[in-house]
Amino acid sequence: MYSLREEIEGYRTEILALRRDFHEHPELGYKEFRTSKTIYDYLKAIGCDSVQNIAKTGVVGTLYGEQRRGKTVILRANMDALPITEDTHLSYASQTPGVMHAGGHDAHMAVALVVGKLLSRHRDAFRGCVRLVFQPNEEIAGALDMIREGVLEDPPADAALSMNFTQMIDSGKIGLSRGAVIGNTEEFILKLIGKSGNTYLPNKSIDAALGAAKIMEAVQILETREYDPMRPISIMFGKVHGGAARNIVIDKITLEGTIRFLFPEEEDNIDVVKSAFERIVKSVCSMLGLGYQIEYIHSNSSLVNSKEIVDVLRRTARTTYDGRDNIVDFKSLMGEDFAEFGKLVPSAMTFFGVNSEAKHCIYPNYHPKYNIDEDVLPEAVEYFYRGIVELLRDLP
Repeated sequence: MYSLREEIEGYRTEILALRRDFHEHPELGYKEFRTSKTIYDYLKAIGCDSVQNIAKTGVVGTLYGEQRRGKTVILRANMDALPITEDTHLSYASQTPGVMHAGGHDAHMAVALVVGKLLSRHRDAFRGCVRLVFQPNEEIAGALDMIREGVLEDPPADAALSMNFTQMIDSGKIGLSRGAVIGNTEEFILKLIGKSGNTYLPNKSIDAALGAAKIMEAVQILETREYDPMRPISIMFGKVHGGAARNIVIDKITLEGTIRFLFPEEEDNIDVVKSAFERIVKSVCSMLGLGYQIEYIHSNSSLVNSKEIVDVLRRTARTTYDGRDNIVDFKSLMGEDFAEFGKLVPSAMTFFGVNSEAKHCIYPNYHPKYNIDEDVLPEAVEYFYRGIVELLRDLP
C-alpha cells in the first residue's frame, strides 16, 4: 500500500544533501550564480514543464497537473545568504569567507526542490498549476524585482506560500497564525549637524554626540508611552558614526537603524510612525541647536496571512503531524519581503521551529553558530506537498 510518508523518507538523504550543499556554498544577493544553476538543473531534471531565469539570479519552475485547468499556487523559497563569518565547525560549514546561510534559506531551497519532485511524480494528485519560485536577494527586497518581471502572472497566481525556519520555536512545532504575522520595517539614516571645537571649550561648540544620546533615549517614549502596548513597535540604532579625535567636539554624527512595528494593516501607519519619530528628533535638535537630515529606506511591509489559506494549512498540519497539537500562535517584528507577494495575492508564511538543545541548535537566526534541526525538513516537505494539493482542490 502506497505511503506518502515512506516515499518522502526515501528522499531524506537527498533533502539533507541539497541543504548541506547550499549551506557549504552560500552566495550573497544577486550573486547566487552557483545556487541558481544548481536549482535550474534540478528543476529541469525532475521534469518541470518550464524552467526560467528571472530577476537576475532567480529561478522559476512551473508544473501542471494532469488536468491543466485550475488554480495556481506559488511556493516561494529564498536563495541569498548573509555577510556573516560562520562559526559552527560543521563538516559542511561555509567555504566562502565571510558569507553564511544563517537565516535558513538553504533549508528553504532544499524543501521546495523536493516538494517539486514529489509534485512532478504525482501529477494525478492535483489539477492546475504549481509555480516553484526561488527568489534572490530577499535581504534587500528582491521580491519586488520578481513581481515586476511577472512572477505572479501567466497564469495568474491564486495563492502564495512561503516558509521560515526559526529558533524562536521548538523543533517539531510550527507557527501558523491568521492576520498580520510579520512587522513593517523602515530603515533610517539620521544625520545630526552641530558645531565643532576643542573639548576644553564646550560652550563654544554644539555637540552632535549629546543630541544622538538624547534622541536614542527619547524615542523610547514611542515604544513605552505613546503606542498601545498591544501594538508592538521597536526603534533600534544599529550603527553610530562620528568624531575625528578624542579632544574635538563632534560636529556631525550619523545614526542608522530600523523602525519596526506590527499594527493592523492600514495605509497611513508608516507615515504616522515616521511623523512621531521625526517629532522627537526635531524637538531634541531644537533644544540643543542642532540641524538634522533624515533619509528613510523602506525595507519590508507587514505580512498578513490569509485566513482562508491558514485554515487549509492547519488541516494539512494535523495530517502531517498525526494530529499532534503542535501549532503555536507566532508573530514577529522580523522583516520579510514575502509581504510584497501578500499585498497582491492571498498568502501565508509558515514558521518551522528548529530549536533543539539536544542537537545544539540553539542559536538565533543571523548568529554565526546558527544551525537547524534537520529532522524538520522531511516534515516540511510533506506539509507543503499536502498543503499545495489541498489548496488546488479547495480554493474558490
